[in-house]
Amino acid sequence: MNRYSRGAVVLHWLSALFVLAAIGVGLYMKNAPLPPKTMFALFQLHKSLGVTALGLVALRLVWRATHRPPALPDGLAAWERAAAHGVHVLLYVLLIAVPVSGWIVVSASPLNIPTVLYGAIPWPHLPWFSTLADKKAWEPLLKAIHDTGAFVFIAIILGHVGAAVRHAVKGDVPLARMGFSFRRKDG
Repeated sequence: MNRYSRGAVVLHWLSALFVLAAIGVGLYMKNAPLPPKTMFALFQLHKSLGVTALGLVALRLVWRATHRPPALPDGLAAWERAAAHGVHVLLYVLLIAVPVSGWIVVSASPLNIPTVLYGAIPWPHLPWFSTLADKKAWEPLLKAIHDTGAFVFIAIILGHVGAAVRHAVKGDVPLARMGFSFRRKDG
């Protein structure tokens, strides 16, 4: 079977873990009535998860540039190959755009609250956005961009998972391509 390398598998699932955690925390913060102290802690966690996901996508891009992914199985239709390629490109774009848009929101916020990753590592604001003249005027637009990007990301993730399950059920692309293998290689 054509499998992804162990490095690609580890980076894929770590990225998925941090992205899903950031989405979960973000949705919870937006929809739950929380006391200010809890909201502050969750915002810091959300930002920490997003920055970690951004770092992981950087590693994934380096890995992808130095390790060729396995070819898609021969039995896929041309439209399925094109869709798979398009969705993967879009996932990488969103893996970068959503955390960066969040970083922009924080940097341009009139509140000017510092980011401290996992309560220990100070994270800088983006210089140009942190010096905007009228931050309050920009805030609604920047938040809308981040929120919309996150919802598009959720939709694409659901489509990606749905397609993976569909192909696994059909038997033309096994889920094990991106799964962990615990078998030892002989030789």
